[in-house]
Amino acid sequence: MTSRKTRSPTDTGHGPEMKARGPGVCLSTVPPPSGWGVCLSTVPPPSGPGVCLSTVPPPSGPGVCLSTVPPPSGWGVCFRYWTSKRDGEVALRQEGAFTCQPPVTVHDMVMNTAIKYANCIALGSKHRNGWHLLTYVEYYEECRRAAKAFLKLGLERFHSVGIMGLNSQEWVIASIGAIMAGGFSVGILSTNSPKACQVIAESSEIDIFVVDNDRQLQKVIQIQGYLKHLKAIVQYKEEIRTRLQNLYSWRGFLDLADGISEDTLDRVIDSQKPNQCCTLVYSLSVTGPPKAMMLSHDNITWTTVATAQRLSYKCPPEEQEVLVSYLPLSYMSAQLFDMWISIFVAGALYFAQPDALRGSLVDTLQEVKPTTFHGVPWVWDRLLDSLKTNQLASSPFRRRIDKQLHPPLCFSLAKKLTFNQARKFLGLHHCRQFFNLGLGLPRATMDYFLSLNMPIFELYGLSESTGIHTLSRQQDFRLMSCGKSLPSTHTKMQSEDEEGIGDIHIWGRNIFMGYLNDEENTQEKIDVHGWLHTGDLGFLDTDEFLYIMGNARDIITLSSGERINPNPIEARVKRHIPIVRYVVVVGQDAPYLCALLTLKCQVNTDTGEPRNALTSEAVAFCRHLRSQSTRLSDIVYDGDPVVLEFISQGIDAANAEVSSDSAKIVKWTILQTDFSMVGGELGATTKLKRAVVAKIYQTEIERFYEEDEES
Repeated sequence: MTSRKTRSPTDTGHGPEMKARGPGVCLSTVPPPSGWGVCLSTVPPPSGPGVCLSTVPPPSGPGVCLSTVPPPSGWGVCFRYWTSKRDGEVALRQEGAFTCQPPVTVHDMVMNTAIKYANCIALGSKHRNGWHLLTYVEYYEECRRAAKAFLKLGLERFHSVGIMGLNSQEWVIASIGAIMAGGFSVGILSTNSPKACQVIAESSEIDIFVVDNDRQLQKVIQIQGYLKHLKAIVQYKEEIRTRLQNLYSWRGFLDLADGISEDTLDRVIDSQKPNQCCTLVYSLSVTGPPKAMMLSHDNITWTTVATAQRLSYKCPPEEQEVLVSYLPLSYMSAQLFDMWISIFVAGALYFAQPDALRGSLVDTLQEVKPTTFHGVPWVWDRLLDSLKTNQLASSPFRRRIDKQLHPPLCFSLAKKLTFNQARKFLGLHHCRQFFNLGLGLPRATMDYFLSLNMPIFELYGLSESTGIHTLSRQQDFRLMSCGKSLPSTHTKMQSEDEEGIGDIHIWGRNIFMGYLNDEENTQEKIDVHGWLHTGDLGFLDTDEFLYIMGNARDIITLSSGERINPNPIEARVKRHIPIVRYVVVVGQDAPYLCALLTLKCQVNTDTGEPRNALTSEAVAFCRHLRSQSTRLSDIVYDGDPVVLEFISQGIDAANAEVSSDSAKIVKWTILQTDFSMVGGELGATTKLKRAVVAKIYQTEIERFYEEDEES
């Protein structure tokens, strides 16, 4: 791989001559013909539900913009918003001036940036001898080489390349190369079991696996006998220890590109259409096999442009955005920001170290100094604890922590720390925007960062909406809201209750194509008018700000038949008991609600496992209560009466805020460990996995109701 040790981020250049490829692509400043709309298949639509083709909008939502101007050569009219076929094409949800921008393929978006910003830094990876950098023209050339190498290995049209490993230059180059070669990019969590990898490989028809190390390689070797499509494996990190005929190093893999001509690759690129699939994103499922969500070129490119323009990202030569990639790229929201938005705005993307989530993230942030940063609730909590533990340990305020840390958080202490001092410690002093990509960020955490002049903007989206649908920004910001819909997308509530909370339905060009090989679930998810039924619950205020109240599948049905949403209950408990990290309300088919609680514990940076030791925030709070507890065991096993009484009072206070007895917590227990990814209670993006929690702690849950059965 070509690398550069030093490069000015504001350098620009025109690079080699590159011609626009593919139907309907307009990279010049000349606008496309007025009215170019949807399009796009020369094959008549299959039987089944279609879309409304009249100019009358469908019920409760926008209609389809149909053009009177002929679409680009090779495009016909596609009548459906969804498909479950790997080679299928869909109608694009177009309306208004913004959405009627010409659809483009992933290749053309990447190429356009390489033309405009050839010599700007694109990617940075840290090696023993420093940072190795790639410019945008080098990035583009490496993607083309990877694409040709995939073709040489036999990647078939609409088959897949499975990428399993931590974020790296090779990860993103393999992903874009797979798309350029006419295949699907499939990100696979590095924590997946061999069986889970097998299910994904079989359903997506993986021709080539790209893995980062021997540990991931062994998973593929274990299942390769079951994979009829598998032709090769590429390992891009570490020295290869296993010798296989179809196993290649990254360098050896790229050398295969010499066996494929540029014209051959160009013909494949020219055959791609914006309304065809280019990426598969797999859902995490506890009860059944994972579902493959099909995202089109247009899903990615349109959503990228809409999000970047909405958030007013800067581009060279005015200023170059700097980002740090550390959240799994198989997570669509992280991929959208790290890969696609950074490409569109010609940003510099630096990859964090493998142990980023175990403690080194702050070191990378301090070194790189990003201009925008996104995290999930778990990361924001860890940054907050790191700020308190390390920043304050050597400060004159350390002696006052015990007195000043009280609910919701220590604002008086925060005011004593200058904004710049705290932000510089975290490496975020150059940041203009801070985002939370996962639901469930505690109000106390948000308030604390806001007190440091670091407002965390909430986003809402699903993989089925290309990772985003609503967003907050400086101009549109309200606490606890996920902001407003992207331009020319729509959000509505269905089946609202007396409080205005309903099922969230969304519409726009960011909505996915469908579930691969699963027409039944696709039609359940996308209705005939193109609305995506998210399964989430929420409400819109009078100014169209969206508030999320949980997911429909989280609803608990008591034995009395009453349906209870646990999310507001859990939020109230955490607000009243600041030392609680997680609250999981249970009671499905039971007579009343109970709660599992975890306390805020430190994390072993080597293993990711929670420690017995409480966090500095939790210890300080215990001191505020005049308790001497410093460990979880002091409270759970030794039964610290002061802390237990405070928790009991907090539960009572939370119960007092609800009028219905059915929505009150009757019993609770403190678990013997905090939740973690290692323990299985949290997903790769630290999202709480309720079904897994219920399974792991089944004994504790059953114990709540044993006395009732005995009596």
